[in-house]
Amino acid sequence: MSLSSALALLGLAVGAAASSGSSSACASFKFAPNPLSQSTLSSVALTGTTHYPAHTQVNISNVYSSIDVSNLPSFCRVELVVTTNATAGSSALTEVWLPDDWNGRVLTVGNGGLAGGVTVTELGHVAIPQGFAGISTNTGHDGDTDDGEWAGPHNDNAIVDWGWRALHLSVLAGKTIVEQYYGQAANKSYYLGCSTGGRQGLKEVQDFPEDFDGVVVGSPANWQTHLQAWSIHMNLNTQPSTSPHFITEDMWNDVLAPEVMRQCDALDGLSDGIINDPRLCSFRPETLTCRPGQNASTCLTADQISALHRIYADYYEADQTYVFGGYYPGGETEYYKGLVGKKQFDIGLGYFQFMVLNDTNFKIHDYNATVLHITDRIDPGQSNAINPNLTAFAGPAHNGKLLQYVGWADQLISPGNSIHYYETVHEFTLANTTMDIDDYYRLFLVPGMNHCHGGFAANSFGSVEQASNDNPPLSFEPQNNILAAMVHWVEDGVAPDTITAANYNSNNVTNGVGFTRPLCRYPSNIKYHGGDPDSASSFHCE
Repeated sequence: MSLSSALALLGLAVGAAASSGSSSACASFKFAPNPLSQSTLSSVALTGTTHYPAHTQVNISNVYSSIDVSNLPSFCRVELVVTTNATAGSSALTEVWLPDDWNGRVLTVGNGGLAGGVTVTELGHVAIPQGFAGISTNTGHDGDTDDGEWAGPHNDNAIVDWGWRALHLSVLAGKTIVEQYYGQAANKSYYLGCSTGGRQGLKEVQDFPEDFDGVVVGSPANWQTHLQAWSIHMNLNTQPSTSPHFITEDMWNDVLAPEVMRQCDALDGLSDGIINDPRLCSFRPETLTCRPGQNASTCLTADQISALHRIYADYYEADQTYVFGGYYPGGETEYYKGLVGKKQFDIGLGYFQFMVLNDTNFKIHDYNATVLHITDRIDPGQSNAINPNLTAFAGPAHNGKLLQYVGWADQLISPGNSIHYYETVHEFTLANTTMDIDDYYRLFLVPGMNHCHGGFAANSFGSVEQASNDNPPLSFEPQNNILAAMVHWVEDGVAPDTITAANYNSNNVTNGVGFTRPLCRYPSNIKYHGGDPDSASSFHCE
């Protein structure tokens, strides 16, 4: 059975009149630049094409992303240099991966952190196996997830590329490559990304609504100015490691995590190590207060308890300016590795050093409300994506669709951020339009999941960083695969109310399925109604 036939049976029906590629088409492909003579796209240069036969070794890496597999269908890898600012001489590296058995659609995948590198991992684990032509960019620079030195000081042009420009221009270039290679334009254009990739997706929805028909974003870093301020705030709640308010990793794992579960796990009707809605958990760290003579490694001091109250609370400045959400109970085994451990968060520090203040001597203890106001005023690279007005994307003229997800145990971006943005869009929609938000925007919260993936959770549902971390969806059907669910919504008009996600034992598909759960559309919550606790059929969304 061909890939296109298999995907049709799995709910990813091939777009009408999709064309095919081949080794000879890849080798002979010549890019014709004339159709790209748009004011927003200065120039594009083709730097290489490589055809990979089915099941050959695909070993590609850059400073940010890599893939080394031998199970992909055949495809053509096209490498480009996209000029982003001709006057400044800036450019982005972009790749377009073109499957021989094309489904007629384009899928752009996002990046992570401050990274600069084509996301080859997800092109290979998500786009090509499902028949999409895939697009990705290095956002105009080379660097790993935590590296901010490329941004300055004073490299404002590169920051703009990272903020929005490189991706938008790469999408325009990529779509043209697809059209020239297959001899027809893509039927539909989709986007998939998490974290910075989520921010990129929301930026596209808000500023370039015509680029995509359907956008899937996870735990978006879309309020960049406040996210990075919050990351420093969280660091300061426990830093330095010599302070009386510092909490060791062993205490997070062996003292805090069990007590959180003791207080809150059964609130959802099932003691399973997962807190389905941590907003219902009023965690009281005071129960762990050290008694006279108690081993200090098994209990909490007053300073540590005070720090925890700040960590689990929304962050407001003294003038009552809302900055960001806090951590939620349920992710304690991962929080130390996030923002409240011994190591300072490099992304937040680099953001202020190289993008905001242009001061490499800035330290986290220099942060204050004035720095926050400066950050908001500058919005480096126009990277914030917080506009609640999505009518150009979702209105009748375009009819775009947006799916968003976040893990309740996210250790890097508070899940409160996703709820906050959704509610700002909801409020704007009600106040200024006759539209119904459910017709174009749906949010899913994933109990127990960490940032983008991982955690003790039903964390496998077809998004980025999942299959590439040994957690593929149960199937490519819309009920199990959030990308297929988006295609089903855009092309068939069927919006997802739930998605059935899987947990694999030890978070590895080779160990078999541990349990399944439905992911519920916000504001509904998952409820256990009896039966096999490992089966999604024993749960409902209410």
